[in-house]
Amino acid sequence: MTYSALRIALLAACFGLGYLAGLRTWLLLIVATLVAWGLSYVLLRGPRDRAALYLAERAERRASGHRFSAHAESDAAHEDAVVDGAAGGPTVGGAPEHGTPGRGSTSSSTTGPDDR
Repeated sequence: MTYSALRIALLAACFGLGYLAGLRTWLLLIVATLVAWGLSYVLLRGPRDRAALYLAERAERRASGHRFSAHAESDAAHEDAVVDGAAGGPTVGGAPEHGTPGRGSTSSSTTGPDDR
Protein backbone atom coordinates (compact mmCIF):
# COMPACT_ATOMS: atom_id res chain seq x y z
CA MET A 1 0.00 0.00 0.00
CA THR A 2 2.81 2.40 0.88
CA TYR A 3 4.69 1.61 -2.31
CA SER A 4 1.60 2.25 -4.44
CA ALA A 5 0.91 5.55 -2.66
CA LEU A 6 4.51 6.64 -3.20
CA ARG A 7 4.33 5.80 -6.90
CA ILE A 8 1.09 7.73 -7.31
CA ALA A 9 2.60 10.71 -5.48
CA LEU A 10 5.66 10.55 -7.72
CA LEU A 11 3.43 10.46 -10.82
CA ALA A 12 1.47 13.46 -9.55
CA ALA A 13 4.71 15.36 -8.90
CA CYS A 14 5.99 14.56 -12.40
CA PHE A 15 2.64 15.58 -13.86
CA GLY A 16 2.78 18.90 -11.99
CA LEU A 17 6.35 19.59 -13.03
CA GLY A 18 5.53 18.76 -16.63
CA TYR A 19 2.57 21.11 -16.56
CA LEU A 20 4.74 23.90 -15.14
CA ALA A 21 7.32 23.17 -17.83
CA GLY A 22 4.72 23.91 -20.51
CA LEU A 23 3.47 20.46 -21.55
CA ARG A 24 -0.28 20.67 -22.04
CA THR A 25 -1.38 17.87 -24.37
CA TRP A 26 -1.46 14.10 -24.18
CA LEU A 27 2.32 14.33 -24.30
CA LEU A 28 2.23 15.52 -20.66
CA LEU A 29 0.67 12.24 -19.53
CA ILE A 30 3.14 10.13 -21.51
CA VAL A 31 6.23 12.05 -20.37
CA ALA A 32 5.07 12.20 -16.73
CA THR A 33 4.39 8.45 -16.73
CA LEU A 34 7.78 7.56 -18.21
CA VAL A 35 9.69 9.91 -15.91
CA ALA A 36 7.78 8.68 -12.84
CA TRP A 37 8.43 5.06 -13.83
CA GLY A 38 12.16 5.69 -14.15
CA LEU A 39 12.37 7.68 -10.92
CA SER A 40 10.36 5.09 -8.98
CA TYR A 41 12.73 2.37 -10.18
CA VAL A 42 15.69 4.30 -8.79
CA LEU A 43 14.23 6.11 -5.77
CA LEU A 44 11.75 3.56 -4.44
CA ARG A 45 13.95 0.48 -4.31
CA GLY A 46 13.49 -0.06 -0.54
CA PRO A 47 9.68 0.15 -0.52
CA ARG A 48 9.53 -1.99 -3.68
CA ASP A 49 11.67 -4.71 -2.07
CA ARG A 50 9.56 -4.66 1.10
CA ALA A 51 6.36 -4.89 -0.94
CA ALA A 52 7.76 -7.82 -2.95
CA LEU A 53 8.83 -9.60 0.25
CA TYR A 54 5.39 -9.07 1.81
CA LEU A 55 3.65 -10.47 -1.28
CA ALA A 56 5.99 -13.48 -1.43
CA GLU A 57 5.39 -14.28 2.26
CA ARG A 58 1.64 -13.90 1.78
CA ALA A 59 1.66 -16.25 -1.22
CA GLU A 60 3.73 -18.79 0.73
CA ARG A 61 1.36 -18.59 3.71
CA ARG A 62 -1.66 -19.12 1.45
CA ALA A 63 0.03 -22.05 -0.29
CA SER A 64 0.68 -23.69 3.08
CA GLY A 65 -3.02 -23.53 3.94
CA HIS A 66 -2.93 -20.53 6.27
CA ARG A 67 -5.21 -17.87 4.91
CA PHE A 68 -4.75 -15.30 7.66
CA SER A 69 -1.88 -13.99 9.79
CA ALA A 70 -0.60 -16.04 12.73
CA HIS A 71 -2.30 -13.64 15.15
CA ALA A 72 -5.66 -14.00 13.39
CA GLU A 73 -5.30 -17.79 13.27
CA SER A 74 -4.54 -18.00 17.03
CA ASP A 75 -7.42 -15.63 17.78
CA ALA A 76 -9.79 -17.82 15.76
CA ALA A 77 -8.55 -20.96 17.54
CA HIS A 78 -9.12 -19.30 20.93
CA GLU A 79 -12.60 -18.20 19.88
CA ASP A 80 -13.42 -21.74 18.71
CA ALA A 81 -12.25 -23.11 22.07
CA VAL A 82 -14.43 -20.64 23.97
CA VAL A 83 -17.47 -21.41 21.83
CA ASP A 84 -16.91 -25.16 22.19
CA GLY A 85 -16.51 -24.78 25.95
CA ALA A 86 -19.73 -22.76 26.26
CA ALA A 87 -21.68 -25.30 24.22
CA GLY A 88 -20.71 -28.17 26.49
CA GLY A 89 -17.70 -29.40 24.57
CA PRO A 90 -16.74 -29.98 21.00
CA THR A 91 -19.36 -31.42 18.71
CA VAL A 92 -18.98 -34.38 16.41
CA GLY A 93 -20.74 -34.20 13.08
CA GLY A 94 -22.87 -31.24 14.15
CA ALA A 95 -24.47 -33.12 17.07
CA PRO A 96 -23.62 -32.35 20.71
CA GLU A 97 -21.84 -35.11 22.61
CA HIS A 98 -23.24 -37.14 25.52
CA GLY A 99 -26.91 -36.93 24.52
CA THR A 100 -27.29 -33.23 25.20
CA PRO A 101 -30.65 -32.05 23.85
CA GLY A 102 -30.34 -30.24 20.55
CA ARG A 103 -29.84 -31.00 16.92
CA GLY A 104 -29.13 -34.64 16.26
CA SER A 105 -29.98 -35.93 19.75
CA THR A 106 -32.45 -38.69 20.56
CA SER A 107 -34.66 -36.38 22.65
CA SER A 108 -38.02 -35.70 20.99
CA SER A 109 -38.77 -32.61 23.12
CA THR A 110 -36.55 -30.31 21.06
CA THR A 111 -36.48 -29.74 17.36
CA GLY A 112 -33.72 -28.16 15.36
CA PRO A 113 -33.80 -26.47 11.98
CA ASP A 114 -33.13 -29.81 10.25
CA ASP A 115 -35.97 -31.66 11.98
CA ARG A 116 -38.83 -29.88 10.14
